[in-house]
Amino acid sequence: MGLRRFLSLIPKTSRTLIPSLHNPTKSMKNGHQIHRLLPLFRIYTGCSSSLPINRSIHYDSVNTHVNSNANHQNRNPQNPEIIQEAERICKILLKSNDVSTKGVADALSSASVNVGPLLVDEVITKLRNSGVLALSFFRWAEKQNGFGHTAESYHGMIEALGKIKQFKMVWILVDELKNKGLLCKEAFALVSRRFARARKVKEAIEAFERMEKYGLMHELQDFNRLLDTLSKSRHVGKAQEVFDKWKNRKFKPNIKSYTILLEGWGQEKNLLRLNEVYREMMADGIEPDVVSYGIMIHAHCKVKKYDEAIELLHEMERKKIKATPHVYCTLINGLGSEKRLVEALKYFELYKGSGFHLEVFTYNAMVGAYCWSLRMEDAYKLVDEMRRSKIGPNTRTFDIILHHLIKAKKTNEAYSVFQKMSNDPGCEPTASTFEIMVRMFCNEDRTDMALRVWDQMKAKGVLPGMHSFSTLINSFCHENRLDDACIYFQEMLDMGMRPPLPLFDNLKRALLDEGKEDTVKALWRKLENLRKSSLVG
Repeated sequence: MGLRRFLSLIPKTSRTLIPSLHNPTKSMKNGHQIHRLLPLFRIYTGCSSSLPINRSIHYDSVNTHVNSNANHQNRNPQNPEIIQEAERICKILLKSNDVSTKGVADALSSASVNVGPLLVDEVITKLRNSGVLALSFFRWAEKQNGFGHTAESYHGMIEALGKIKQFKMVWILVDELKNKGLLCKEAFALVSRRFARARKVKEAIEAFERMEKYGLMHELQDFNRLLDTLSKSRHVGKAQEVFDKWKNRKFKPNIKSYTILLEGWGQEKNLLRLNEVYREMMADGIEPDVVSYGIMIHAHCKVKKYDEAIELLHEMERKKIKATPHVYCTLINGLGSEKRLVEALKYFELYKGSGFHLEVFTYNAMVGAYCWSLRMEDAYKLVDEMRRSKIGPNTRTFDIILHHLIKAKKTNEAYSVFQKMSNDPGCEPTASTFEIMVRMFCNEDRTDMALRVWDQMKAKGVLPGMHSFSTLINSFCHENRLDDACIYFQEMLDMGMRPPLPLFDNLKRALLDEGKEDTVKALWRKLENLRKSSLVG
């Protein structure tokens, strides 16, 4: 599909909204560089795109420890009616601007909500960036006649509250699960994960150990999941310590245990430690399998040792181990990012002829490879091929394209693609997509357009995340729109988000420069109250 045809699919009404963006890109203050877009892209399933982002390879027993979005997608079929109703409820709650339980009750008093487990679960998922509001809705729902929360709703709440470090409330929910006979190991895995993400490694390990006090006995798969949690939270050194401490004392490690450590050291770009784990695994009589090889290939690509990665592929072939789509995806990603497009295409064609079911994530990798070489026309043609083959595209496809368009300073084209996403089923913008666009316009000193995107996000019932708030508030500071900066900072606090200290420091400096010391003190008191508070409910 050529660019002209691709963009012609955008409704005319959408195209008329495209602003004139001929101003040269300016370097924003406060770290608004385009490269900061990279952490925004989150991988829910399959292989990463062409962007240099961490990719996790899971065994089935480890794969229960996935992010909450993937977990909900796997458990809750995409029922359009439930999704639409959840969006309606979120819009009502967002308009009310009152995150208390009473505020939720008042907002929904005349909304005719037919409460059911799947609907409640979906709403909690959509409110995951606002733990306070999610908890208020959770408490409102349980008071409705005939309704009782499922374990999945509790798990969603543990995720939402863990994000804002409300661990006292998290443990209250765990106790409720036990009292209702719904407690399972997944709850402890989520608690450990949230502690680890909050850099509370000791507490993450203690949460694992605490399982037995609740009557749940440890098994090897639980041990593997703890290792996986620590490794994926950038604490692979601690994971290695736990492994060494309990190896052959409490648990006899299997190939999954070793593979988790291989992946962790690979993500840290530490091939020395990776090779040590590999040698220890071999010494224990455990031969690498396709997943182990995939992780080692990924680790070598991560440090740009592509020729060594290809040699590992050949070693697999000599051992009669068939490469998986993930292996091809990894090589396409790496080679594409180095603009070794011919080689990337070679492995893409090998993948297509491998006999595996064609999947969107590998096509997305090839889309990214084209984008790295600025072959946008070819990227659009591949999107067209995905449609014909009925294997995509998805939101991730367009997030990749947006990233590269913005990197190439093609902001008009990026906005056109973004507008099309809203009218393309299966490709609707997510919180990450909106964040990309907000950041793009802020980098262009177009806060007016950033706010237009922001309003569109809120109208869709999508809650902004921490990075979106930070980007917008910093932009307001840069433009000396301090009243607006304070309004959105307050909104963050109302949603239960604890702003990063650099964000507050930047706002504080801007306010002090304007002689608004009283405002600084008031915001500091509110911030301290949030940091010290523990939710109850």
